[in-house]
Amino acid sequence: MDVELGSIDGSVGGNNFTAAQFLDYLSSIKLTWAMISLPPAVLGDEAAVRQVREQADRLGIKLQLAYGSLCPSARAFNAQLGSVEEQVARALKASQIFGATCMRCILGGDPERPQIDMHIDNMVKAIRAVRSRVADSGVKLAVENHGGDLQAREMKAMIEAVGPDVMGVCLDSGNPVWMLEDPHMTLETLIQYAATCHVRDSAVWKTPEGIAVRWVNMGDGNVDIDGWIQKFVRAKPGLPIIFENLVSGNPRVHAIYTPQFWDNWRKMPAAEFGRFLAIADKGVPKPATPRPAGKTAGQQRIDDLEVCVRYTRELLRRI
Repeated sequence: MDVELGSIDGSVGGNNFTAAQFLDYLSSIKLTWAMISLPPAVLGDEAAVRQVREQADRLGIKLQLAYGSLCPSARAFNAQLGSVEEQVARALKASQIFGATCMRCILGGDPERPQIDMHIDNMVKAIRAVRSRVADSGVKLAVENHGGDLQAREMKAMIEAVGPDVMGVCLDSGNPVWMLEDPHMTLETLIQYAATCHVRDSAVWKTPEGIAVRWVNMGDGNVDIDGWIQKFVRAKPGLPIIFENLVSGNPRVHAIYTPQFWDNWRKMPAAEFGRFLAIADKGVPKPATPRPAGKTAGQQRIDDLEVCVRYTRELLRRI
């Protein structure tokens, strides 16, 4: 199947790449999409944003902007950059210069989970206030199902409250395991709203404390990432596969046998958790392996990304 591939710049973090260097690197491994986080000084400088676009055009790379939190009550929201309206205006303008039809953003992360309903309400109010600006821009807000904040049914409810004409999803295949979700269930719930994606594999297994999860290279997990990609590309023909290849070190352990653990998950339907538990039941431990001596974290990130690119290209040839 002919599907274009790309990466978010965080996949090769640790190399201190500028936007220009990141684009050159993607071109060297023949990726044709780049999701880029721009520093505030660059994001607010239209000439600098145009330079990024011009280089991408020379290399035959299409661009998307990776932006942060647009929830004013979230810890991740940077009020020093202005109000939600001011930040959305700058990000939309940069996205238009990029020629993008969507921009990735988030609600927050782990700190928001204890009061997630309140934060959802605040984000809905904030985005409704700029709804016409977003609609007029032609750039949809693609909210990532981020590690720590929103489960799929909560994301769906937020999108419907704002309106799917202006808000969609950056559908991440790895973050569901942080949220006690089967990634296939997350995809089934949110695929209709997907405007872009982040793809990575995950390993899930049971421990004496509960359930452990780790992000791993493509093909090293047990969540059927091959099937996930097949479902995604068939449901969303024309959208690229964007790697967010952040292989994790120590696993995240969900202490499901501790009563207090469930304080953040009281509304999760048993049927949804059952699907996640079924993955863990079949999993085997996947501890992190030490980085080879002499190899920097940045070099390891590059190696991991290229492993995933090769794996996915071969998978797509078989579909």
